[in-house]
Amino acid sequence: RGKLIAVMGDEDTVTGFLLGGIGELDKHRRPNFLVVEKETSLAEIEETFRPEGSQRCLWVSEGSLRGSSGGLWVPEGSHRWGFLAREDVGMILISQALAEQIRPAVAAHARALPAVLEIPSKDHPYDPARDSVLRRARGLFAPDELR
Repeated sequence: RGKLIAVMGDEDTVTGFLLGGIGELDKHRRPNFLVVEKETSLAEIEETFRPEGSQRCLWVSEGSLRGSSGGLWVPEGSHRWGFLAREDVGMILISQALAEQIRPAVAAHARALPAVLEIPSKDHPYDPARDSVLRRARGLFAPDELR
């Protein structure tokens, strides 16, 4: 089975991609998109993008989930488990304005998958000078090789 494309951005940007057919829920009913509104906290944005290994888990009694005894470890805020930690996500599209808000987290991502691509949004045009992924890619090639 292939990998999903995740998208993070304003309502218009995310809606456009959802209308294009990328909306999915995984087996834990977690969506592969985040609509960022004025009320969305920076912590929620970072939590949705969060890299692998930073997910905290909570012990949840199975009795509270299924009416049985016992329990299990469940990712805290599992409905917002970080896209970087999900094995089913192969690419993350994030609006550049949003990437600027969580720049340290975006810049710290160094793995090939999931690929992180910064995209323009309706209110913020794309600025190649602010794209950390493009800056890294330029550093891999000599200027003569880009022609």
